[in-house]
Amino acid sequence: MKKFALWVVLALLIPLQASAAVKWEEGKHYEEIDKPLSDSPEVVEFFSYWCPHCYRTEPFVADLKKSLDEGVKFEKVHVNFMPYASQEVQDEVTTGMLIAKALKQEDKLSAAIFNYIHKQRATITGIKDIRNIFIINGVDSAKFDKLAKSFGVKSMLGKNNKEVEDYRREVRSVPTFIVNGKYKVQIGRDLTPTERLELFNFLAAKRD
Repeated sequence: MKKFALWVVLALLIPLQASAAVKWEEGKHYEEIDKPLSDSPEVVEFFSYWCPHCYRTEPFVADLKKSLDEGVKFEKVHVNFMPYASQEVQDEVTTGMLIAKALKQEDKLSAAIFNYIHKQRATITGIKDIRNIFIINGVDSAKFDKLAKSFGVKSMLGKNNKEVEDYRREVRSVPTFIVNGKYKVQIGRDLTPTERLELFNFLAAKRD
């Protein structure tokens, strides 16, 4: 009788274990795209400062960056194909993002750009508006001007736009998250915030 009861318990556990093993399903929680794996674990967010949903997603992005496993790099790529501004203006705002990164003030200054567009309802017409936003937020004007003209920032802009071009077919809207260069995340409403963070770490650990 005891052996029979043990078999019943085991029979009940096996489906539960199988369910846990396939918690994250391709086609439901993520899509594998036809791209090579990145050399190291990474999460890339394709976004736009003009995108209202990107603006609302920023608190989640802040949690995501803090919750990624050790060794997983997070990177933002600013797209230049939104209908709200010319490509030239969008590239100049990307330059602003990269200056903020060079200053190691990316979070603070990115928030200032988002707030300028979505809270203040102001229009960005080019790099001079970004310069004013940064100066108001404590950035030295001479340092801004030097970085805006620097080879390093121009090189980073080229790299940013190459990623936009390389993933243009996969990134049809923003924000779009790509993990390890190969897994496009589907963040469904059925997932809790904790489950979403778990999904990113699952994919970051996936190397096949």
